[in-house]
Amino acid sequence: MTTTGTTSSQEGREGREQAPAPAHHGPHGYSSHKADHLKRLRRIEGQARGLQRMVEEDVYCIDILTQVSATTKALQSFALSLLEEHIKHCVADAVNEGGEAMDEKVAEAMAAISRLLRS
Repeated sequence: MTTTGTTSSQEGREGREQAPAPAHHGPHGYSSHKADHLKRLRRIEGQARGLQRMVEEDVYCIDILTQVSATTKALQSFALSLLEEHIKHCVADAVNEGGEAMDEKVAEAMAAISRLLRS
């Protein structure tokens, strides 16, 4: 028997798009609103748990879909808020720095926008 060097956790991740590893640590554009963001995310988490309960309780399909839509909108709103803060803080700082740093941050922001539009 030949081994491929792939672990079972690696095998489970094949074919799925993985989020990039965090590139930067420290204060970010969202840091000043971190508590608000965490509160929003906990609310979204509650919505997702509500969806689980609805399925467990055999709630009518359309009612579940309505809740899915509300949860999706909440996540999209959070993502746009985070993106705005990223542009105001990280991208603006890179623009002030200029050169390659600016190009990298603009490309990074455009990639993030592209991913949001696909979802």
